[in-house]
Amino acid sequence: MSAPAQQQTDRGKCVFCRICDGVEPNNILHQDDEFVVFPDIRPAAPHHYLIVPRHHYIDVKNLSADHIPMVEKMVSLSKEVLIAQGGCESTARLGFHWPPFHTVSHLHLHIIAPEAEMGFIARGMFKKDSFWFVSPETAIQRLRQKM
Repeated sequence: MSAPAQQQTDRGKCVFCRICDGVEPNNILHQDDEFVVFPDIRPAAPHHYLIVPRHHYIDVKNLSADHIPMVEKMVSLSKEVLIAQGGCESTARLGFHWPPFHTVSHLHLHIIAPEAEMGFIARGMFKKDSFWFVSPETAIQRLRQKM
């Protein structure tokens, strides 16, 4: 992995690292060697989950083309979890906050469903392919441009 994608962090200071390490209580929906999935604390719709890599990466903008397979795994996992939780993939919005527009500096993918039940503010905050929130497809396209 490239150096810019990693940030030296005190895992005890990053809330997502603490969740991944089991230190911070949370309703874990899925966990494996690479990722942890849990509900967003401020859900924008009935199904709003975060897919977080166990390894600390700052954000999607700081990844490299080498990370595309990881991003693709995050997308696949997000859809699996959504379906397992009773959501519908065809009504979901997936995306990453584009820096500097994020509150937690640990890479995370949002999956929100159904889009139709998002409120006015959430529709703005999670507006697809805006300056502040990009779809996985757009993120992957931008990572490919770094090759």
